[in-house]
Amino acid sequence: MALLNWRDPRHFDHARDLPCRWCGKPTPLRDDHRCPSHKVCAEQHLTNHQPTAPADSGGVLDTLPLPADQPIPSQPKEAPVPAPEWHRILAVALAAATRGHAVFPLGRTKRPAIPSPHPDNRNCKGECGKFGHGVHDATTDPDRIRALFEAAPWAAGYGIACGRAPHHLVGIDLDVKHDQNGPAAFRVLAAEHGFGIPPTATVATPSGGWHLWFTVPPGIRIPNSEKKLGEGIDVRGTGGVLVGPGTRTAGGEYRFTTSPDHLAPLPAALLDLLTTPPPASVVPVADPVELRGRIRAQGPYADAVLTREADKVRAQQHPGRKNRLWASAAAVGRLIAAGTLAEPVAHDALLAAALATGLDQRTCERTIRSGFDRATTTLPHTA
Repeated sequence: MALLNWRDPRHFDHARDLPCRWCGKPTPLRDDHRCPSHKVCAEQHLTNHQPTAPADSGGVLDTLPLPADQPIPSQPKEAPVPAPEWHRILAVALAAATRGHAVFPLGRTKRPAIPSPHPDNRNCKGECGKFGHGVHDATTDPDRIRALFEAAPWAAGYGIACGRAPHHLVGIDLDVKHDQNGPAAFRVLAAEHGFGIPPTATVATPSGGWHLWFTVPPGIRIPNSEKKLGEGIDVRGTGGVLVGPGTRTAGGEYRFTTSPDHLAPLPAALLDLLTTPPPASVVPVADPVELRGRIRAQGPYADAVLTREADKVRAQQHPGRKNRLWASAAAVGRLIAAGTLAEPVAHDALLAAALATGLDQRTCERTIRSGFDRATTTLPHTA
């Protein structure tokens, strides 16, 4: 492929600047796929992906170097979708926005289409002004939606942000895959708690499941959850995402089976189930002397590692207590996964240390479990 001909007027968009697909800075230039791209960024990327670089490249990169603090992001793994399909999904997303739903582009895997501009900083939720923050990019502004999609020519669908005004949307995701029967479980749940399932906007999924759309009053935050209400029942609440109707995947298309304009209020009994926290279980804290003996019985190496991590947790000041606890749980979790350390001993030692910092027991239990699970999933597999 030859270097792009930037003198061609088709490579310019005089209407507006969009973030460059490589460095994220605004530019009026467009590449061959109509993606926003600086000349130097595109040529640098093209040169980096040549099998062999020519001996005399004309000095293009020498005369127009990128700043040292602006590395070239890797090219998106997904190829651009055919233009007719891209325009169709953009039109469907814009139509959803006219009904008050904040939308953003998704890729073929139903994940955000635009990669993060700073993957090492997960705390940014769009304050930097760049695209690539997933659900935080969602908007109802037509011009911004077009800009988002133009920055993602590989967009194959769109997502709808839940919990946003004016609808404060909540999605009940009823799965029927992996031997689950979400619709049946939801009917049982409704019968047990005495609420009816009112007619509301409903989306059929390619796998045969259903998305039921409901609204909640402003100011109520519905947490996202999986299987909390039952097998095959997931909840998409504040900060959650529903795949937008009209999105097509390899398995089929997400499509409305009822009117998209009829959004029923979430039944009161179901609202209570989703917003009332379960009673916290109180687990007795182990006796310090007895716990010390149990730790020593694990052997010198496990004793040293667990004692060191528990001391780190106990010494951590606010803020950062929860992050420290998770990191220590993940560290000792590797010993648990390797069979070197008994999980109950590690749990009790970290719990006692974390409670001493002022964290509540429920947070401690959840964080320790998450750290242990992380260690298990990242342990190298052996043949």
